[in-house]
Amino acid sequence: MSIKTKKNSHHHGHLREAIIAAALLLINEGGLRALSLRKCAALAGVSHAAPAHHFGGLAGILTALVTIGFERLNTSMTAGLKSAEPNSYARLLARGEGYLTFAKDNEALFELMFTSSVPDFSDPALQKASGTAFEILAEGCRPFADNPEHLQTLQIRIWSLVHGFADLSRGHRARPGYHPIRSTTFADVFSNVMPNIVMLPPENK
Repeated sequence: MSIKTKKNSHHHGHLREAIIAAALLLINEGGLRALSLRKCAALAGVSHAAPAHHFGGLAGILTALVTIGFERLNTSMTAGLKSAEPNSYARLLARGEGYLTFAKDNEALFELMFTSSVPDFSDPALQKASGTAFEILAEGCRPFADNPEHLQTLQIRIWSLVHGFADLSRGHRARPGYHPIRSTTFADVFSNVMPNIVMLPPENK
């Protein structure tokens, strides 16, 4: 694996992009344990000091990766809205399926986003990206909520459902190769659980 670059040939923005690309490649191929400043520098073809200089250390790189992760998640959750049926139920389901698509296609990022305490979650760019993700979900839940408090409760319920399904879809660490929900689909689970979570609006009855 390699990223074709030449040392000292990057503009500032391109250098940052090369380091991030290297970091993504490292975690995609070897998991979070494979990531280090030296490995990022070597793979990106920059000096050993460059990652620390531009990101302040490994935490800075992880923060940038998590930000990218949420940006990709946002794109994935909204991607299916154009083709979804024009009702609130279908549009919320489309958001959930987009969430699952992201988790499947970006396993290392998904794990980093929701299990690591190293990234700086107070970073403005990260807060904006993660806040947008929550708002995309809120927008899908809003037609089913009677008031702001109900909306918040519904968001947590739907997020728990989608995230739990996504995590289980990755297999069980204690039982390698075991996929407890491979025989079902999120749409099946969603249709069975939704009536118990919230009363559907008239347009979906």
